[in-house]
Amino acid sequence: MVIIDIDGVLTDGTIYIDSEGRETKAFHVLDGAGISYLHRAGIKTAIISGRTCDAVVHRAKELNIKDVYQGAINKLDAYKEILEKHTLRDDEICYIGDDLIDLPIFYCVGFPVSVANASPLVKQHSLYVTNAKGGFGAVREVAEKILKFQDKWNLIMERYREI
Repeated sequence: MVIIDIDGVLTDGTIYIDSEGRETKAFHVLDGAGISYLHRAGIKTAIISGRTCDAVVHRAKELNIKDVYQGAINKLDAYKEILEKHTLRDDEICYIGDDLIDLPIFYCVGFPVSVANASPLVKQHSLYVTNAKGGFGAVREVAEKILKFQDKWNLIMERYREI
């Protein structure tokens, strides 16, 4: 399973608030495609965010992400709930984060990943740091890396090869 933070990972970290006080977020299409590729290869995804925003619920629905935990001030509690729900072990999880709130999960998972613009301390605790910044294809980059490592990239490419 790949568990993804929202602000600074699936977005660039900018928070847009309109004149009515509604929060919106910008998501990159490459990240959405990467998540779809993971699903196509049988790899589940989940979201854990410290903030709460309706835009996240809508995007998660579009991407068929069923496990969405928002307002998770202690992200480790949400993480443990996901593990129990899906009967997964720590070493079966990739977590993508960018800030100190993500570190407790980094210490548990088999593949902790930070985005290029993550906090320096978070980068130090990562097994991989993306070349792309959060909100600009970092999740897609991780998806490709995982799929290629697990020899599942051909499953994705079959759809795009010329006949």
